[in-house]
Amino acid sequence: MSHKATARAHPIQGLVKYHGMRDTELRLPYHDSISVCTAPSNTTTTVEFLPDAGDDTYIIDGEGVDGRGAERIRHVLDHVRDLAGIDHAVRMESENSFPSNVGFGSSSSGFAALAMAASEAAGMDLTRPEISTIARRGSSSAARAVTGAYSDLSAGLNDKDCRSHRLPTGEGEDGFDPEEDLRIVTALVPAYKETEEAHKEAEASHMFDARLAHVQDQLVEMRDALREGSFHRIFGTAEHDSLSLTATTMTGPSGWVYWKPETIAVFNAVRELRETGVPVYFSTDTGASVYVNTTAEYADVVEEKVAETGVETEVWEIGGPAELLDESDALF
Repeated sequence: MSHKATARAHPIQGLVKYHGMRDTELRLPYHDSISVCTAPSNTTTTVEFLPDAGDDTYIIDGEGVDGRGAERIRHVLDHVRDLAGIDHAVRMESENSFPSNVGFGSSSSGFAALAMAASEAAGMDLTRPEISTIARRGSSSAARAVTGAYSDLSAGLNDKDCRSHRLPTGEGEDGFDPEEDLRIVTALVPAYKETEEAHKEAEASHMFDARLAHVQDQLVEMRDALREGSFHRIFGTAEHDSLSLTATTMTGPSGWVYWKPETIAVFNAVRELRETGVPVYFSTDTGASVYVNTTAEYADVVEEKVAETGVETEVWEIGGPAELLDESDALF
């Protein structure tokens, strides 16, 4: 008898991002982190436990996975097997609707969908915060992709504390509703990046301790801005945090600079728009691609301006939590 389940999750855009890990095996971050899920971008994953099979099989976008990628997948699945008390082999197939490894959070949606599907296929009845602790073992950002929308991953030394939860939002004085009115113009700059190495670089930076202190104020500001529904406070803070994060990475031993000329061109376009009164801010995670945050009213204007830099653009919205799909949606 086999047990199969399929799940879908949306990737995250970091708003107040974590950098460095106090425990690389459990992927425990040094501090809390806040993000928003993006849609329609998504990862769909089917997991099947096979009692009579010998070895696990992992396929992403039609390609077999090995090396470090396979190790991270196995780490999540081994935890599910331990929790469920089973030792069955796994067949896993996953598909992304958007480019991976370019700074758009594919690991977050990938491991969130994996954790959601695997826990269901293993017969466990878990809440999303509980599933977030499984996803976190693959990627800390994936914990927030499990709970969706605006979510906060709490720092901690165990699964009771280090889990994700949704954050409350309110409508601002200008009528902006963070759940309904946000539009994200994505600027694709296809440059491969390696987030795990970036965490190591950041921890070795002379600016790392300063960031750990500074980010606490950023977290307080972001939670309050979301509750008040202030577009400018939310995404102004996210823009500042992106600069802070990258400064810490760039001042590590290797002096890594992920941004490309196209990245800077998008930054300049955003600032030019803002000078004319358009509500718009840029944000980056670990990578060269850019999230350009604006409101529904100005999405077309912003996309046109960003596209003039020569990058590929799409307009995304808020993504919800990871969800289970029907059997008919299974990838195999």
